[in-house]
Amino acid sequence: MTHTVPRRRIEVLVDAPLVRRVVAAAATAGVTGYTLLPTLGGAGERGSWSDDQISGAEAKVIFLTVASEPKAEALIEALTPLLESHGLILLTSVVDVVRGGKF
Repeated sequence: MTHTVPRRRIEVLVDAPLVRRVVAAAATAGVTGYTLLPTLGGAGERGSWSDDQISGAEAKVIFLTVASEPKAEALIEALTPLLESHGLILLTSVVDVVRGGKF
């Protein structure tokens, strides 16, 4: 049986212009690995949106990372002030990973 260790998965839905700020917060928290995923559209309490590829005005990105508990907490703490002011959506979950030392 493969040995796994628990880590935190963090997903942040962020407006494309703010991605650099999220990446900088991750680096400050010690999170070095992440993936940026494009989005097509969605809907929430602020209404529906879609990625207008001509202007990019509504473009959103999902920032995805897996981190140890201390790094995850540091990143969440850094991003919490932006949740309301910039409309970020932040999700966390506990995941089991193989090669836990990479996170």
